[in-house]
Amino acid sequence: MTKMHVGVNVTNLEKSIEFYTKVFNTEPVKIKTDYAKFLLDDPGLNFTLNLKDKVSGNQVGHFGFQVGNRDEVFQHKGRLEKLGFFAREEMDVTCCYATQDKFWVTDPDGNEWEFFYTKSDVETMTTESSCCATQPTKEETKTSTCC
Repeated sequence: MTKMHVGVNVTNLEKSIEFYTKVFNTEPVKIKTDYAKFLLDDPGLNFTLNLKDKVSGNQVGHFGFQVGNRDEVFQHKGRLEKLGFFAREEMDVTCCYATQDKFWVTDPDGNEWEFFYTKSDVETMTTESSCCATQPTKEETKTSTCC
């Protein structure tokens, strides 16, 4: 099985392990003094945390999980809110050439994660939501790699 791999630099390994254990709903498979590894089957993901002295926020844009329907969005949102997370909700927004229902949570180092359901595709790039943090120019809209 092929798994996507994402390595994230973090400043507090303990807090990050706590955050991602709750978000992924599973424990890490490996923990060292400067490293933790999560292996997810659904979605197939090899996700690692790498301890660094300093991290400068959300350098990658954002991360996310695309789910199969709106009910799944609310299931994940409810689960994470019960665990104490603030979930910023965005329903029926147009972003990344699609109309979506979603919510966002933020890890201890400022990396944003969205759980989203794509309701339909659209022909224009709109930034009603946090998907793209800044309003793109007309030229950037044509070449955007936001999502």
